[in-house]
Amino acid sequence: MAVTVAASRLGTSPYSDAPVVELRPNWSPEDVEAVIRAVYRQVLGNDYVMASERLVNAESLLKNGSITVRDFVRCVAKSDLYKEKFLYNNFQTRVIELNYKHLLGRSPYDESEVVYHLDLYQNQGFDAEIDSYIDSPEYEDNFGDSIVPYYRGFSTQLGQKTVGFNRMFRLYRGYANSDRAQLEGNSPRLARELGQNSTTTIVAPSGSNNDAWAYRVSQNSAPNSFVGGAFVGFGQEGQVYRIEATGFVKAGYPKVRRSSKVYVVPYNQLSKQIQTILKQGGKIASITAI
Repeated sequence: MAVTVAASRLGTSPYSDAPVVELRPNWSPEDVEAVIRAVYRQVLGNDYVMASERLVNAESLLKNGSITVRDFVRCVAKSDLYKEKFLYNNFQTRVIELNYKHLLGRSPYDESEVVYHLDLYQNQGFDAEIDSYIDSPEYEDNFGDSIVPYYRGFSTQLGQKTVGFNRMFRLYRGYANSDRAQLEGNSPRLARELGQNSTTTIVAPSGSNNDAWAYRVSQNSAPNSFVGGAFVGFGQEGQVYRIEATGFVKAGYPKVRRSSKVYVVPYNQLSKQIQTILKQGGKIASITAI
């Protein structure tokens, strides 16, 4: 059952309301196509899959009943496509966070889980790392051979730790968001709080029903500049906005991305400042009225 009645405000309604995708006996071609789409969406972190990238052989084996849904999930997670999207360009701890999210539908609960998988990857390789999730009792109990993995971190059930709910929001940034398109890039999301055995407050995804679009505001970021002089009389009733931007590339070699910058601007300078940030290679992390 849903853990909260605030699913719409937190942006989890598309998952809370969606039925579990399962390939049941006497399935039709439409059923298996729905399963294939759901596996790609879940295991590839909602990233776009071109027709040329699809695993045609694995899809054919699933369609003729030669492999199970679990086997198809394993094929996608071990594929070169998955490695190109999530392994080669990410820190190892980020890869483990994504493996938990994609294959078990939750976030890591504590640092010992990350340490275990780091050791497994170093000593036995990536395929053994993937098998450890898919062949685990947790996977068997929740998905078995016929159910497509889904995000369990938003629901109450046996074996789920409460801390996983908060941490899931560090990995999930909205139904339309891709795991390769988040502002924090390739950096791990949970390394600090797992190491400190703590958790952060929930910040709803940008696609949820918020009063202002916000990703994750840095509470200790001082304003970088004030644009436009005095604020009295500007815009709609003198409204002032706080813009946080990230991803700026520092000049010179090697290229180093700087931490967040914060700007406080009046309404009539808002569009101009956004354009300036984008021209400098930055990404808008949040825009909030103050």
